[in-house]
This record gives sequence, structure tokens and C-alpha cells, in this order.
Amino acid sequence: MLTFQEITAQLTAPGAQFETTTELIDGIEQTVYTNRFGSLREVAQFSQLAHGPKEFIVYGDRRITFGEFFDQANAVSAALQSAGVAKGDRVAVLAQNCPEWCLTFWGTVDIGSVLVGLNGWWTNDEILYGLEDSGAKVLVADRKRFERIKDDVDRLDFLERVYLIDCDPAEVTPAGSDGAKLYRFADLLTPTAGSAPGATTIADIAIDEADYAVIFYTSGTTGRPKGAISTHRSMVCNLQNTVFVVTASAALLAANHPDQAAAASSGGDQPVALFTSPLFHVSGCHTSMVVGALAGMRLAMIEGKFEPDKALELIERERASTWSTVPTMVWRVCESPNRHDFDTSTITSVGFGGSPSADELQRRIRETFPNVAATTNAYGLTETSSAATVLVGDDALNRADTVGLPMPTVTLGISDGNAGLAAAGATGEVLVKSPLLMAGYWNKPDATASTIRDGWLYTGDVGFIDDDGYLHITDRSKDMIIRGGENVYCVEIENCLVEHPRIADAAIIGVPHNGLGEEVKAVIEVVGGETLDADEVRAWVAERLAPFKVPTYVEFHDGKLPRNASGKLLKNILRGSGEVSMAETM
Repeated sequence: MLTFQEITAQLTAPGAQFETTTELIDGIEQTVYTNRFGSLREVAQFSQLAHGPKEFIVYGDRRITFGEFFDQANAVSAALQSAGVAKGDRVAVLAQNCPEWCLTFWGTVDIGSVLVGLNGWWTNDEILYGLEDSGAKVLVADRKRFERIKDDVDRLDFLERVYLIDCDPAEVTPAGSDGAKLYRFADLLTPTAGSAPGATTIADIAIDEADYAVIFYTSGTTGRPKGAISTHRSMVCNLQNTVFVVTASAALLAANHPDQAAAASSGGDQPVALFTSPLFHVSGCHTSMVVGALAGMRLAMIEGKFEPDKALELIERERASTWSTVPTMVWRVCESPNRHDFDTSTITSVGFGGSPSADELQRRIRETFPNVAATTNAYGLTETSSAATVLVGDDALNRADTVGLPMPTVTLGISDGNAGLAAAGATGEVLVKSPLLMAGYWNKPDATASTIRDGWLYTGDVGFIDDDGYLHITDRSKDMIIRGGENVYCVEIENCLVEHPRIADAAIIGVPHNGLGEEVKAVIEVVGGETLDADEVRAWVAERLAPFKVPTYVEFHDGKLPRNASGKLLKNILRGSGEVSMAETM
């Protein structure tokens, strides 16, 4: 049987397709691909030339070819330049998955500006924080999410323009007008004439591998989200790592299971991907969308909110062959009572990430998608620009208790707790060294310095590397819950709760859930003499934080919450308490 380690050695050898070498990056020796794109703009140029007439995005009744898409993206670039957006300026997007999100991404990064992906679940306060922290000059938004902040936009002096994707033309500023901020997204596709003589063209703007490409926010351990900066280097590295995994997976299947490989390759000339991961996450943007552009994939994008039957209908209609998403969505489709009413025979590959995969999930995938030849699991963070490790081929079944082996450009380590590396097999904080790493946290040098030390990213996850090189995740050193693929930092909700005038103290802990991974539970100490119910607690959080942070369970604790001598909440005691009744929602 051919192993992943053996195929990696073959594919990364001198002269091979994915040849690797070492280079100094910021004084740190890193493993890099010898042959690589120098920027995302080079990826866009390649994609348009290589795949022009093929369909790139299917969204409702819209079908957009690669040629049409990148022509429109170039128009967005020109319009942004005409609006005064320069290299390094930030352009924020606040929208559901849609072609306009993707057009804004490519139109922004192609001129060396920085795309800021705002979480579509965020509330007013969270959105305003992201805009203010990033200093976005332009915002592209859809109606639903813009409604959350429309009354505050005029006071944001740094925000010069807002382009609405879906709007009434009567409510926006006519193109070329001065003074007001609100424009149609269509104005980005038809830029007005009159750019300054000798204005810089896209080709004139030099883009270096180290230049910033995007800022994506990850929930903060101290209460506020932190903007992780991906560079052109880190995003291109992730892109080529992902293409490597696809190539290696196909080679393993052909060598070890030739019959399955033949069936998997019979689906047509153009791979079709069911696209469900949010574009404001690295899995949706960096991996699914950017990789799809390079690989010439047709992306079948769900309109609006994810629903299992909508996903199944799209698989059947578009003859989707691959689906990369979060375990929560896989569970929901596999548990749909209507799953056998749809033809899912074209799906041959399912990928997901975030945690070791349960045997039951693997079984349900193969029951729902009978022709699946390969499942893939991966481990990564926003700070690593997506996956750092991968589990493919027979390992996905035989090593399902791990999150796999490092990507070719990744070095793994385990901290010894004293700025050194632990011995083999020891358990400690997981460290990652790679060109994948973020440049740092936007406007947060102290947080950057504590997270990246001597080229190592301190992930906040606890685990060990076994004798065969597989990474096992055993715990989190950060106080965090992963709910349906969204990171939820407990302190953010705790800080929100203790602002309530009738809450004396609060603790947030995770409750295991089969489909979501974990649910959020609040343990509340009520101010003496006051009363409070679970619905009031949830309503308080819902007004201030995104829906996925609202506690599903609320427990009212009798007496003071347990803390140690230094004041730290003793959550191990709270996790073991079951005497107090819980209230459930949703």
C-alpha cells in the first residue's frame, strides 16, 4: 500500500511537480515550493487564461464563466482605483456568499489593497468594531447586514463609500456625485470615466509575496476579535498545499484502490464543488474559492441560508463531485429525512476539518454518498491561512483519531512550556512553522508577539505527535468552544453577561453536541435578591453578540461561582455539576 508519506516524498522531490526547497523568510528558515505564484494577481491572470470559457460560479439562475468573472473583477479593480482606493487600503465585505463577494475579493487584492472579511453573523457592535479597527475605506454589503449598521455609517469618517449589492436605485448616490456614501454595487462594474491623467493601472502596481492580502477576524481571548492578516505568500502557499493534497489523494486512490479511482474520474472534464463554507472564513475564501479559481472548478454556491435539502438539490442539479465544508453541515445533510430523495451518486469526495472525525460520521457519509472514494480531514486556524495538517486516503478511516500529517510546507512542534520544543511523544501546546502563517494581528503588536515567537505559531491547542508523525489534538489551552465551525471564546460572552445589572458573575462552558461539536452553556450567579430567567439571559446576549454565541443552555448557580485564590473560574467543577436544572433553547 502506498502511504501519504511516500507520495509526498515523490511529489516534492527535485524536479517534481511540487518540488520544495528552503528559504529565509523574515530571518527564519522555511520550507517553500520552488515553483509558485508570486501573488494572487498572478493566480487570477492564470485562471482567466486557462479556464476562460468554463463556468466558474453558479448562483441561483446566474451562471458566470471564468472569462466573464475576471473581466468583472478587473472592472471592480478599476472602479476602486477611481474611487481613491490605493495599495494597502482596506476594503471590507459584509455579505452572504454570493458572486459579488468573490468579485470584491479579486478586485481588491489585484490592486494590492486589503480585503477585510467581516463575519456575516455579527451584530451592530461587532460590525462597527471590525470597520473601525480595520479602518476600511470602502464597504461592500448586502441589504440584510447593512440594515444592522445603517444608522451609524455617517459617523464613520474613515469609511468613504458603501456599495450595496441588493438595493433600490432611488436610495443610493448617482455615480459620480459628491457628498453621500451609498452606491450600487453595479457602479463597481461600470466605473465612471474621468480618472486622473496617468492614473496607475493594475499592471503598474507591484505586489510582493509579503504584502497584505486579507484581514479575517478571529474571536479574541480578551473579549474583542483580532484581525489575522494573511499575505499573498500565505494564501498562495495554502492554495498550492491544497492542490498538492488533491493530487496526492488521487495518486493514493489510483495506487491502492484502482477500481474506485476509475469511478471517481468518470464524472466529467470539469470538477464541480458544492460551495457551502462561509466566505468570511479561511475555509471558504482561501481554500474553496481561491483554489477553485486556480483548478478551474465550477462552484455551485447555495443562495442564502444553508439548508440540507438545498444542498442536496444543488448536488443533484449540478452533478457535484466534491464537497469541502465543516462537520456540522455534513451531519445535517446526512441526517436529513429527505436525503434519499436526491441523486447524490456524483459525490466522490467529502472533506471537512476542525476535529478528529467520529466513526459514525464516516459511516453516515458513505451511507448518504454511496460513491465516495475519499474523505479528507484537516486541521488549521485563521492564523495559518487554513489547513496545516491533512488526513487523506485510507488514513481517514484508519487514523480517524488524529488530524493527520503536516502539509509539505509545514513543520510541527510541541512546546515544552519553556520556549523550547518537547521531546517526541510529549503532550503540550501545538506549534506550527510555515509560510502559511499570518503576518500578525492587525493593530495588535503585543498579541502578535505572544502568538508568533521565533517563527513558531503558538496555536492554543494541546496535543502530541505520535511516532509516525501524526498530530493528535487532545485539548485546548485557550478557553474556547467550537460550535458548528465557529470559534467561540468564552470570555467574550462572560464579559457581555456580567454587564447585565442582575448578573453578579458568569461562566461559559461547552456542552458536547453530535452535529455541532459543542453547544454554549452559561452558568449564572444572580445578584442577591434579584430574579432572572433563561430567556432574559439569551435575549441580553443576542442583542450584543452574534447568534452562534447565544447560550443554548442556561444554568443558575446556587451561591458564588467557584474560583481559585487568583480569581480564576474553576470550570472543571462547573462542568461536573448537574444538580441545577438547565433551560434549553432553539
